[in-house]
Amino acid sequence: MAERRVIVFPPGEGGGRRVQVDSETLGTAHSLHDLSVFLERAGLEGLDVVDLVNSPLIEWLGGGPEVWEH
Repeated sequence: MAERRVIVFPPGEGGGRRVQVDSETLGTAHSLHDLSVFLERAGLEGLDVVDLVNSPLIEWLGGGPEVWEH
């Protein structure tokens, strides 16, 4: 199975970051917990906070995993 691509977009005006897996937008995450829930629902299970922060699978745009507000 091909590796999936996760993109976490820069924070929006109201806070939170849009999350996309492959070409599907999953929603707006406001924390690492939100991101992990979205990814689990998309079938990417077993990722803990350390995995989310360090995973080469995730492309962080407009700031890293510590940035959630605009």
